[in-house]
Amino acid sequence: MGSALPIGEAAPADGALPAEVRADPDTPFGVYLHVPFCRVRCGYCDFNTYTSGELRGARQDEYADTLLQEVALAERVLADSGPLRPAATVFFGGGTPTLLPPGDLGRMLDGVRSAFGIQPDAEVTVEANPDTVTDSVAAELAASGVTRLSIGMQSSVPHVLRALDRTHDPLNVASAVAAARASELDVSLDLIYGAPGESLVDWRRSLETAIALEPDHVSAYALIIEDGTKLARQIRRGEVPAPDDDLQADMYELADELLAAGGYDWYEVSNWSTHARHRSRHNLAYWQGHDWWGFGPGAHSHVGGVRFWNVKHPAAYAQRLALGESPAAGRERPDAAARALESVLLRTRIREGMPIADLLGEGRHAVATLIADGLIEGPAALRGRIVLTRRGRLLADAVVRALTD
Repeated sequence: MGSALPIGEAAPADGALPAEVRADPDTPFGVYLHVPFCRVRCGYCDFNTYTSGELRGARQDEYADTLLQEVALAERVLADSGPLRPAATVFFGGGTPTLLPPGDLGRMLDGVRSAFGIQPDAEVTVEANPDTVTDSVAAELAASGVTRLSIGMQSSVPHVLRALDRTHDPLNVASAVAAARASELDVSLDLIYGAPGESLVDWRRSLETAIALEPDHVSAYALIIEDGTKLARQIRRGEVPAPDDDLQADMYELADELLAAGGYDWYEVSNWSTHARHRSRHNLAYWQGHDWWGFGPGAHSHVGGVRFWNVKHPAAYAQRLALGESPAAGRERPDAAARALESVLLRTRIREGMPIADLLGEGRHAVATLIADGLIEGPAALRGRIVLTRRGRLLADAVVRALTD
C-alpha cells in the first residue's frame, strides 16, 4: 500500500501555506488526481493503491465527492497565496482511474475547471488498464475534456505479464488504442522491462508490438524491486531471480534503438514521443520544477517552494475532509542546497538538459571528465548545456553524483 510518507513538519489543519509564500503567477500550475483503487495488487507495485478488501471504511462510489472537497479546500488555500492559475495540465493517476465510472472522472475534472479554470490547450491525461477501455468509455472521457490516454501495456508476452501479476488480456491493448483513436485521444503506452524470466527476445517482442500500434508516446521503465512488495519477498526467498543490471542495460539500449527507428525521439530518460507536442507535459512539469497540487490519499504537492503530502489511507483522507480539515499529513521547505541537488537530478534527465552555468563550482569541473567518459554530449556542453548521451542515460545517477559532489 505504498512506501512510507516523508518526515516533515506537521501541516496545519486548515491546509494554509506559510504566510510568506506567494505563488508565482508566471509559473505553470498542474493538477494531479490520485485514484487509489486496483482490482488486484501487482507484485512489484509500491504505489499507494488499495484493492476492495483493503479499503476498510472507504467506498469507491463516494470517492469523487470526497476528492472534490479537497478541490474546494485547495481553491481557498491558493486564493490566499496569490491569483489563481488555470491548470496547464491535469493527470489522473493511480491505481486504476478507469475503475471509476467515466462520469465520476468527469465530475472531478469539472470541479478542477470550476475552482481554477483549465487552459484551452491543456493536456488532460487518464491512466488506464487495457481491460477497462471501451469505445463508450473513451468517448465519455473525451467528451468531459480528457485529451490523452496512458495505457498500462507493460508487456505483450503472457509469461512476463504473469510474472508482474498483471491480469489484463494483452490483446486488449490494441482494442484500447483503437477506442482512444476513435475518440481522437492521444495515446501513450507504458512498458516495464526486466521482469523475472523476461529475455531480450521477449522485450523485443513487446517493443515491436507497441511500435506497431503507433502510439504518440511510449514510456519504458526498468523494473525496480521495492521493499515490502510481494516481488521483493519472492526474491528474498529465492523463488524468482532478482533483475539483472546488465540485461536491463541491454534492454534499455534495445528500446532506444527500436523506438528511434520507429520514429520516436527520447525527451526524458524513460520517455519517447513521435513529436514534441506529444511529450507528457504534466511529467515535464515535475522535472522542470513547476507548481502542482496533488489531490487524493498519499498525493504530493509543490506550491511556491513548499512541498506537502496527504495522509495515505482513503478512509483517513475522507475522515479529515468530512471534518472540514486538510488531509495534508506533513510538509517541508527544502533549503537552497537541497533545491540545487534536486534541480540537477531532475533537469539532467530531460533532452534539453540543464545550463552548465547553473552548476556549482565543483560540478563545473566534472564536465570535461564526463565528456571524455562518453556520459554527456560534447557539442551540447560547448553550447553551455548538460545533455546525457545514451550511455549517460544508463548511468544518470553517476552523472548527478559527479555534478554535485
